Amino acid sequence: MLEKKGEELMTETEVNEQIHKFVLESLAWREGIMDFAEGDSLLDNGVITSLGIYRLVTFFEENFRIHVPDDDLVPHNFRTITDMGRYVRERMAVAGRPAG
Repeated sequence: MLEKKGEELMTETEVNEQIHKFVLESLAWREGIMDFAEGDSLLDNGVITSLGIYRLVTFFEENFRIHVPDDDLVPHNFRTITDMGRYVRERMAVAGRPAG
């Protein structure tokens, strides 16, 4: 859920932490990867596949209440946790809900 503590919005760190947790628990373990840094390329190491991108889009739309248009399904939006966090925050701003 995007909003916390009344009207206070998620910070950049909180957005990245939620994405990291989702990727670790839902995608990385399938590849035998137990941890990774925010800057590691998850596309290059096989953690994120085409099915993984679909699962991430669903996670982003449900948990951050953003819309991910087809034109945004490009590698630079999904390569690292940092990239995904940046992308989510940009989409939150478009939706009128910028991260704190």
